[in-house]
Amino acid sequence: MGKRNRERRSAKKKQRDARQRARAEQERAFGAAFGLGGCDCGDPLCGVGGGASVPRPRGPRTVDDLLDEAMDEVCAVPIADTARREAALGRAAALFTKAGMGRAVLAAGGEALHAVWHRGWQPADVVRAARRDLKARHGRLAADLIAAEHRAYPASATALDERWAAQLAALSAEVWWGDDDVYLIGAAAREKCEPTVLGRAWVELLDLLSGLPEIPQLMPPPCEAGSGAVPHGSGTEASVLAKVRGLLAKAESTEFHEEAEALTAKAQQLMAQHSIDAALLDAEQDTRQMPGGVRVGVDAPYEEPKAHLLQAAAEANRCRTVWSRHLGFSTVVGFASDARAVELLYTSLLVQAQSALQAAGSRSHHDGASRTRSYRQSFLWAYATRITERLTRATDETTEAAREDHGPGLLPVLASRARAVDGQVDEWFTDLSYNLGETHVRDQEGWAHGTAAANHVQLRGRAEALR
Repeated sequence: MGKRNRERRSAKKKQRDARQRARAEQERAFGAAFGLGGCDCGDPLCGVGGGASVPRPRGPRTVDDLLDEAMDEVCAVPIADTARREAALGRAAALFTKAGMGRAVLAAGGEALHAVWHRGWQPADVVRAARRDLKARHGRLAADLIAAEHRAYPASATALDERWAAQLAALSAEVWWGDDDVYLIGAAAREKCEPTVLGRAWVELLDLLSGLPEIPQLMPPPCEAGSGAVPHGSGTEASVLAKVRGLLAKAESTEFHEEAEALTAKAQQLMAQHSIDAALLDAEQDTRQMPGGVRVGVDAPYEEPKAHLLQAAAEANRCRTVWSRHLGFSTVVGFASDARAVELLYTSLLVQAQSALQAAGSRSHHDGASRTRSYRQSFLWAYATRITERLTRATDETTEAAREDHGPGLLPVLASRARAVDGQVDEWFTDLSYNLGETHVRDQEGWAHGTAAANHVQLRGRAEALR
């Protein structure tokens, strides 16, 4: 069994144990209310410990009970046991024709999400995992579940961390249905499927949520908003990032390489200068801000060169990345403005690379066999490698130009921030492995074209532009 499957099995066992403990607590409370002593076995209705031996109360099972039992059965079946698992999924899916199941599944999913938030996951992470490990339909159901679960939190605009609220808006996580009891009817109509098909998707999603492992808590969950949230960015930072977004958007849309070069170079200059200004201001005011982190999806295909490209953008902007390959994302660790700049730059560089790949079209060998995949893999590796070189050079030149303006005191300030970032990485990722693997390049033309495409992204600006 792989590491990820072991983590999921362990998480599911913990959840089942928690359910059993909760039930035992309820039974003990029941026994205490009726003067039943109970015994060390934990059953208040057991007569061994001096309590009266009376039958356990048995009432009609609700849809909540049925769903809970079905999920326990699904979680108990190993993924490798496909026959038993299919049978368990089918029995669970059949429950979704029962009245009241809409309210029951949203309630069960809300409990699962509440636990997921405390394991470090965020709305965007959950939807990404649902789409990646399952299907796009599961991602839409996850967004519905997130919207339903957030009804339990205060509606005040300041109740959520601004980054958390931004993810909800980006996911369009809104309650579009009326009463929860009719939710499944509306969802089945939207997904154009039968109730049992939708039910299976819901069971698969709940199963996925129960197995999500613990990851670093990068921002406070909604139930803890306001207790240690990262301060909002300044007006200056917002203005700089807005300009960077505009420049990169133009670089992505233009058909002229020279214009894209100039726009990307200007965006990089703005990010580099703002990072230095922020570092000096923090040192002057002794604000002692701490590094944070953002998660960036690294999607198939060609995850390795994409992760390498993100690492290049991060290191150029004084951040570090940790790639969680089995979870489909990298964590960018750095000070807030730097991490946001990395996300913007990586997205733009990836868009430009994909545009170049699309323009290049497909490739084939002389015998007609396709070599498109090896060509694109090699292209992206060359692109990421060349971008790393150019970004490193641009960062060094930017820092040197700033040092001439601000004097020798700049370098200790930057070094202090670098140590803070390294310390945060060590705190969040205690078992970090530095095995980067091998670079798989099998297509000479792809490598040459990827290098050429990276050369078109001119990132080195004139030193005067920083002054």
